[in-house]
Amino acid sequence: MVLLGQHTIGAHRTPRRARLKRIGAIAAAVTLLLTAASYLIREYNDRPPWADDIAYESGFIAGSRARHYDRTGAEARMLLKGGCERWRSAGRGGVKAGYNPGLWVEGCRDGAAGRQARKQGMVH
Repeated sequence: MVLLGQHTIGAHRTPRRARLKRIGAIAAAVTLLLTAASYLIREYNDRPPWADDIAYESGFIAGSRARHYDRTGAEARMLLKGGCERWRSAGRGGVKAGYNPGLWVEGCRDGAAGRQARKQGMVH
């Protein structure tokens, strides 16, 4: 409403109580997020919660690539006869092999043998 003789319009500010509620809600949300983040970091540190799946799939990809790029089949046979363990020991699996070395080797063997990766497809 404009009164006679007044030619300026001021912005309506929210009531102080509503503003304080909004600030409190934002502070609570930030506190909750920080608490959840600190819990996850403390619980899993450098190892993600799905690390076993990552280790297996990483090994499967390594074995599968070796099989597909090997024209003679010698490297695939070598991997099936202990080569996957030697690759992991030599560090060719990287950080992902460190999550679960046994599953990385199992995935590498499955990939080198040409088998379907476990937990993939329609039936698990």
